[in-house]
Amino acid sequence: MNPSSWICCQLGAREHYAVPRSLHQTGQLAALITDAWVPPKSIFNALPNFLLRSLRDRFHPDLEASIVQGFTASLLQFELRQKLQRTGEWDRMIARNHWFQQKAIAHLKRMAPQLSATGSRPVLFAYSYAALDILKYARSQGWYTLLGQIDPGLIEEEIVIREHQKYPALAPSWQPVPPYYWETWKQECEIADRIVVNSAWSHQALQQAGIASDKISIIPLVYSPPEQARSFQRTYPDRFSAERPLRVLFLGQVVLRKGIAALLEAADKLKGEPIEFWIVGRSEVTPPEPSSNIRWIGAIPRSTTADYYRQADVFLFPTLSDGFGLTQLEAQAWKLPLIVSKFCGEVVIDNINGKVLPEVTGGAITAVLMEILEHPQELLELAQNSAQSIMSDLSLQFSQLSQF
Repeated sequence: MNPSSWICCQLGAREHYAVPRSLHQTGQLAALITDAWVPPKSIFNALPNFLLRSLRDRFHPDLEASIVQGFTASLLQFELRQKLQRTGEWDRMIARNHWFQQKAIAHLKRMAPQLSATGSRPVLFAYSYAALDILKYARSQGWYTLLGQIDPGLIEEEIVIREHQKYPALAPSWQPVPPYYWETWKQECEIADRIVVNSAWSHQALQQAGIASDKISIIPLVYSPPEQARSFQRTYPDRFSAERPLRVLFLGQVVLRKGIAALLEAADKLKGEPIEFWIVGRSEVTPPEPSSNIRWIGAIPRSTTADYYRQADVFLFPTLSDGFGLTQLEAQAWKLPLIVSKFCGEVVIDNINGKVLPEVTGGAITAVLMEILEHPQELLELAQNSAQSIMSDLSLQFSQLSQF
């Protein structure tokens, strides 16, 4: 495969642009096509904070010298139209996926003659749910197509539906994914030459949905820890008390899929114990009655997440289903022991760098946290092992990608 023959189409800043960054590092990236790109000197940085908030992290210095095509002005116009039309969440998401694909295809058509002149067969990489039209165009050009599957797909949706049926009061406004969404996804899976997932759990879920195992490849996520995390030293008290409780951090989307119902049940069981739950992230859950051991912190800028990783004692990730769960690696970078479910990327080795829940229930979470309260010295050993398994070398990810 000749250099500069990969094209990445990426809606959003998923994984901090890890795939295009790894390709750019080895000279293989022809283009990153994304919805928004806001480098430091961009005129969009002059926008008021309330307009720029969602775009603030839409840049990465590792890609500054590469060929990046964004559609920032068009995206802002699109989002404004959607707000004025008061479209529903799923309708807006599907419309955004369609908008991005049409913009991407228009740019690919401008690139096609130059790519054809190289004599190589370009590789088109696009992420699921915003890929079908892009993949169709790439196939029409004779390019090789890779679908990056961001989650466990239809099987995950079935899990989520069951959880919402079990806890309807926690998210009364929730709506399942429209059938059209899954019909489109199945076509993406069919047309792609290869599908890349980030965990064995996703691989298993896609097989259950009827996708052939030999079409699926597992490539774990890559994460580059911030420089200040490398020298961070974590300490713990000899015992936890009401004055210095055990600080349990949940950071991410506050939705039932992430196991929030089990977390709330555990918090209720642990009332009176020296333990405090911090729930950080945009919430789609209706909080129950206020509890003295839960802090609902809400959405925060990505730039401030490190503050919570530093201050917490343990990271709780009781997800019912996740393609990987990048927050696991972010927490590990700050030497934070993890308590996780089995339904995500395999980051934790049980009792080595964290704890793996036998099941996602309030009782299982309670048992693990009580064990930690009774043996707080164990946390320091888990913390010392926590940063050992982070896949941080982007070239390793490219070596796995390049097999295609």
